[in-house]
Amino acid sequence: MLTPGFHALWSTPLAIFQNPLAALQHPVLIRALQALRLAQCQQRGVATDQPFFASDDDLLRRLQIAEGQELVRFFVESLKETITQANTRIAPHTGATPWGSARRSMQIVIEGLWFQISRAGAFHDVHTHGNCSWSGVYVVQVDASPEREQHPTYGVANGATRFIGPYFQSLGGAHVDLGNAYLLPPQLDVAPVVGQLIVFPAWLAHQALPYAGEAERIILSFNASVHAASGSDQLHRYGS
Repeated sequence: MLTPGFHALWSTPLAIFQNPLAALQHPVLIRALQALRLAQCQQRGVATDQPFFASDDDLLRRLQIAEGQELVRFFVESLKETITQANTRIAPHTGATPWGSARRSMQIVIEGLWFQISRAGAFHDVHTHGNCSWSGVYVVQVDASPEREQHPTYGVANGATRFIGPYFQSLGGAHVDLGNAYLLPPQLDVAPVVGQLIVFPAWLAHQALPYAGEAERIILSFNASVHAASGSDQLHRYGS
């Protein structure tokens, strides 16, 4: 039961992290991903110079190098931090187990890990991710912001990840004034930065905007589910 007072409900959690080891990991990682692209293109019987490439989602098994394993650990710790922050407010309203202790024992399962390479205006249209609760996008390679933003057509949106707010459809014909300004903005563009990880709910609609630059845009994406160390994955309440 809600108590008297103001309650901000149905917020959309999203977190951004910066990998401190990116400069050390990425040279080896890029070579490994390029080799995997070549192998998968040969298996599929397609050219390697296509503007857009998406790998299979079994990269967790294929990327057996130290740099890849270190990166996955960074993903998992970032997920734990995000999930803890997103669910902290649940306990006071539901009597659920405090998330400070849950963070230490939660089990993160990477359900799928894959990479995408784009150039020459390639993009990935609006979509969501299924069979998981959280997703992430990690930037491995892209033009530096000053060069990237100088594109004559795409400008600052060049290669950005666009997130579509949950109220977007309602705003199609809605009246917006000072009273419901909390509905804005209907969407958010996050500029790509090398070493940047964005963690977001899997249900949140998003898209990769068209990208063109000197360097190819290389990203890693993953889906993850979250489980209790033992017993049920459901929220546990105190008392009856």
